[in-house]
Formats: sequence, structure tokens, C-alpha cells
Amino acid sequence: MFQRILVPLDCSEIAQNVFAEALSIAKLNYGSLMLLHVLSDKEVGYPNLRNLDEHLERWKNYQEEGLQFLKTYLAMANKAGVNVEYNQTPGASSYTICAIAKSWKADLIVIGHRGLSGIKELVQGSVSNYVVHHAPCSVLTVYGQVHSLIHQPM
Repeated sequence: MFQRILVPLDCSEIAQNVFAEALSIAKLNYGSLMLLHVLSDKEVGYPNLRNLDEHLERWKNYQEEGLQFLKTYLAMANKAGVNVEYNQTPGASSYTICAIAKSWKADLIVIGHRGLSGIKELVQGSVSNYVVHHAPCSVLTVYGQVHSLIHQPM
């Protein structure tokens, strides 16, 4: 049974599906969620030393948007009656996800997959692939649309 579910989220289209699947599993198992957003230079852009102030301003906005993003999902989980906490931290996404899963003692990581393969995955790297191979717990990889395990009345 999965009681402690780590949910790494970013601002991609698949984040809603990842969250929905994790929420569904948490509800079925009376579990709790840890929503995680890893702050990465890949998303905000690497600093230009000629204009460091501009980069710092972008980074500050990125942090604020990330917290608002997490709080939106936090409210949805609370409304569904699921215990939830959140964490936003800078770092290398794949390593940070595994480290937090270990320190938080997660039973499951629910993570999205961008669908990269071949050369693109080799060049850009795959966070989900790294997590599957290095996580200290089970990993559920979400592709595209998710059909919730709990059917909501219409």
C-alpha cells in the first residue's frame, strides 16, 4: 500500500495528469502527498553575466510562480480530503527528486514523462528515466491522459 506519495511537478501540460493520478492513489490508500517543484536553470534560463540583475529578477518571478503553482494543487488535494504538504527547492531535478524521496521516506513517486526518445532523450536527458533507475522506492510513470482510479459522480 502506498502511504507516502511524492509528486514532482513542473509547469508542463502533463502535470495535471500526474497530480490527478497521485491524488487518486492517495485517496484509495488513505495516503498523503508531497508536492515537489524543483527550481532549475533549465526552466528559467542560464544567467548572462553581463546582465545578472535581469536573471535574478527572472529567478525571483520563477520562484513566486512555482509557489503559486504548488499552492493551487495543494488546495485541490485539501478539498479532496487528502493530507498534503509541498516543497520547492533548487537543484538538478532528477537527483533532487530521488534525494527527497529518500529523506521523506516516500513509498511511491508519481512522475510524468515528456515522451522524448532516441537522440532527443540522449541529448536532453530524461528526468523520469533517471528516477526510475535511481529512486529508493516504487515509481509510477504517467504518460499523457490518465483515467482516475476513483470515478467521480457526474
